[in-house]
Amino acid sequence: MRLVFAGTPAVAVPALDAIAASGHELLAVVTRPDAPAGRGRGLVRSPVGAWADAHGVEVLTPARPREPEFLDRLRELAPDCVPVVAYGALVPPAALEIPRHGWINLHFSLLPAWRGAAPVQHAVLHGDELTGASVFELEEGLDTGPVYGTVTDEIRPTDTSGDLLERLAHSGAGLLVAVLDAIDAGTARAVPQPADGVSLAPKLTVEDARVRWGDPAFAVDRRIRACTPAPGPWTTFRDDRVKLGPVTPLPDGPDLKPGELHVQKSGVLVGTATTPVRLGEVRAAGKKAMPAGDWARGARVTAGEVFA
Repeated sequence: MRLVFAGTPAVAVPALDAIAASGHELLAVVTRPDAPAGRGRGLVRSPVGAWADAHGVEVLTPARPREPEFLDRLRELAPDCVPVVAYGALVPPAALEIPRHGWINLHFSLLPAWRGAAPVQHAVLHGDELTGASVFELEEGLDTGPVYGTVTDEIRPTDTSGDLLERLAHSGAGLLVAVLDAIDAGTARAVPQPADGVSLAPKLTVEDARVRWGDPAFAVDRRIRACTPAPGPWTTFRDDRVKLGPVTPLPDGPDLKPGELHVQKSGVLVGTATTPVRLGEVRAAGKKAMPAGDWARGARVTAGEVFA
């Protein structure tokens, strides 16, 4: 089939690789416009745009996919289908109706669970044991279209959102190509999503990533893993923001108040509403991430000090 691919971040690149190796014809990619990044705040191409540049594929970067110039170019390209992975913009009906097989979206949850921008983060945050990816027909509603197929994946006890998303990006890429093959062969069947089991996954904010030491240890652990790598879990120490890596809950640890720090030879413990957790890496403002023990020695943490 003749395809135009829509996507923006690095998590979409495995799907591009799979499509390029599939035998379908990739006409162009649609991605978000170049954005300021780095200390110099220079404009940087999205990972999908950079992939297309490297492979000699046309790149379309409309500020909004309703722009007449973009719609005209999409009509000229006349794709049979537009596969989508984390594009990052709402697609209007005028664009949805151009390809004869519509737009099909790879979404990183088992729909109708976790519709929205951050399905993987919410699955980890809420303690789900099983998740996966779905390929569905894009429509005006928020991830509401009928589903062509799914793959599943177990959420491991130490998975961060980054770990899980990397696995789903690769297994989901295979699923996406399988659905495209089935559409091309005329054997694909999309099944409406059930009305029950709907949950929403809005983007996690920086405030969502602030660790609540008054929560139980399992909830502290989940929040930190859910916000790793983005937006990045953090807390405050002596009124300065400190970023944290994943922690280890200690069911038999000493009795500490929420946020209370306890430095041992074996590591640095922090109290929660239940049992403590052992810190992994700590990154103080303006410094590189380091093992918690090194951070505690450098900061000269004293008995009774706390994370706010």
